Amino acid sequence: MPKKRNKKSKAAIKEAKEEIANFFEKASEVFKENKALANDYVRKARRIAMKFQIKRLPKNCNRRYCKHCHAFLVPGENLRVRTREGHVVYYCLDCKKFTRYRY
Repeated sequence: MPKKRNKKSKAAIKEAKEEIANFFEKASEVFKENKALANDYVRKARRIAMKFQIKRLPKNCNRRYCKHCHAFLVPGENLRVRTREGHVVYYCLDCKKFTRYRY
């Protein structure tokens, strides 16, 4: 028997994306005082994205958290940004892993 798929409406997906953007905004406001709370906001945003099966987040949200430890990233605080051989390298100082993006 074929598997039933729950199709989310476009309005629900749009609302979910706005909520994700709000969580990232809250995380950037709270990061200086409480890093753990900022990481919780990222976790909530990711959970919403997975629930609504959002394939691609906007670049400004997608590149603001570590893909390995899911920590909210702020350059100079817990993120090192370097350019190397046609890539921008994000090095997370929390988990010591890196992610490369082409430019």
